[in-house]
Amino acid sequence: MRLFEPLQLGPLTLPNRVLMAPLTRCRAKQPGNIPWELNAQYYAQRSSAGLIFSEATQICPEGQGYLWTPGMYGAEQVDGWRLVTDAVHAAGGRIHAQLWHVGRISHRSLQPGNIEPVSCCDIASKSKCFAYDAHGNPNHVDCDTPRALTSAEIPEVIAQYASAARIAKEAGFDGVQVHGANGYLPDQFLSSVINTRTDDWGGSVVKRAKFLLDATRACISVWGAQRVGVRLSPTSDSSGMQGNTQWREQHLEVARQLQHEGVSYVDLLSHSQAAGKSGFEEEFLREFRSIFHGVLMLSGGMTRDMSESHIRNGLCDAAVFGRAFISNPDLPMRLLHNVPLTDADPTTFYGGFERGYTDYARAT
Repeated sequence: MRLFEPLQLGPLTLPNRVLMAPLTRCRAKQPGNIPWELNAQYYAQRSSAGLIFSEATQICPEGQGYLWTPGMYGAEQVDGWRLVTDAVHAAGGRIHAQLWHVGRISHRSLQPGNIEPVSCCDIASKSKCFAYDAHGNPNHVDCDTPRALTSAEIPEVIAQYASAARIAKEAGFDGVQVHGANGYLPDQFLSSVINTRTDDWGGSVVKRAKFLLDATRACISVWGAQRVGVRLSPTSDSSGMQGNTQWREQHLEVARQLQHEGVSYVDLLSHSQAAGKSGFEEEFLREFRSIFHGVLMLSGGMTRDMSESHIRNGLCDAAVFGRAFISNPDLPMRLLHNVPLTDADPTTFYGGFERGYTDYARAT
């Protein structure tokens, strides 16, 4: 099967094309949002993936939108992530860090000084984030209305991507992925609905792409283009991203610019497919591939047969699996031999300790 053929990803040779998606699990050690031994065990268990993408990891304290998610900005976090990367490498795996800024998908209780979160504009999201409620209890709460970043502040945020990329390198990762999907800060800049700016950061498909591209270039300056990738969700309606009728032309422009920068890969996430509906149209995938010539990955509700078909038909080079990796740490072996998959327990997805995290059994 093509799904189990090696794949060259920049300087990395992946032994298979079954990749592990970035999965928020809210299990960083507190205080400090620090990766620790439990996280190292979890990732090492899944090291047979062709490549692991770390859970979304905030590049700065202001970039956090959910409780107990790890950071990539402090010395203790460097040491914690080193536990993870050492464990993955010792088990024969490879891992990229996903770098994250949530922008407006946040709440004052998560922000330094309890100030409002930031975004491209001051338009509130109607979605929820996982933060402290009015009683100080962990809960799903309404996102606070953000403050629009000034044109002078935006380069400072871009510099935080470079700083996080350097920390990821120090911590032993094999590369980094810029999180440009799911309605978070880079995606907010990409949206023709949310980004109403008329300066250098909005007003056209080229200007709306500038934040994502500058963040990507910041990572390239640290790692080189062949160890940097980007995750996108072109048709996403998550986190209040509905109504963007220019998604197609916007993301094809992003494809052109990422091709020019020479990034190693793009991961396209389909939320509709993850929800059991139809995914990307073949025409869009082929048009994207005609522009972007790096490795193309597809995410969202991927199955063994779907992945194999898409790879054989030239629609992608690799498949990214999310929930299936939660409850099947040996997923590549199970897919290869068509072993039934274990169902995951959704009540253990976010927060907690070993239960629903490191206690899923391998197939015998």
